[in-house]
Amino acid sequence: MLKALFLDMDETLCDTRGANDKAQQLMGLAIEAKFDGVDGQRAASEYVAGIYREWSSEQRERYMPIIETQGEGAFRLQLIRDLFAGQHVDSVTDVDAQALQDRFDADRIDAFEFYPGIAEFLTQARKLFTLVVITNGPEFSQIPKVKAVKLADYVDHIIIGGQEPEQKPSPSIFEKALRLAGCAAHEVLHVGDSLAADIVGAYNSGITSVWIQHQQPLDAELGINPGHTVLHPSEIPALILGLHGD
Repeated sequence: MLKALFLDMDETLCDTRGANDKAQQLMGLAIEAKFDGVDGQRAASEYVAGIYREWSSEQRERYMPIIETQGEGAFRLQLIRDLFAGQHVDSVTDVDAQALQDRFDADRIDAFEFYPGIAEFLTQARKLFTLVVITNGPEFSQIPKVKAVKLADYVDHIIIGGQEPEQKPSPSIFEKALRLAGCAAHEVLHVGDSLAADIVGAYNSGITSVWIQHQQPLDAELGINPGHTVLHPSEIPALILGLHGD
């Protein structure tokens, strides 16, 4: 019997990519308005790639010590300075870099929202299941997003990977979710969009998974197939409620 749902947040419940795209565009415009000769959209695109850890080996060696010793905010400021330096602009001040970072964060939160129909689904599903959100990412970015959609009003528990010893796909974070839900692994479905984090993590914890494909190819090298697949978050309600009816 299905007793609980474990749910990813970004690109599962919420349109994070859409919010990023809007904030990225506005960041690019702000850069071009203030700094002559800088390709703002290029810098903004590289900023988003950087905060999502799409790094070269050299960038990893540069940024991980900053994150570990000074935190996420210091890393993002250094990232902005480096992106400007990459376009031969060394005049960006700490104040200017902080303003750009703050602008991006504010614009992203303003645009951050549930996918259509998800809030209503959560309200209905909570009457049937214990709902636990498991989201990877640092507190720096995840807590404001959780607050922006008032996620705590819709689910029973929220686990933020950046507050835990390990993030998805580690079994420890799924074990915590199972304890919070008071369920065994066979009584749970985990829904998420990341094969490497959500689907592998659920599989290694003995939990049936629902993969939100988002036009991603199935990675055969993982050797793991999701329990169920949907193309878009809009298909989650029908699948879950159908499985409950079965």
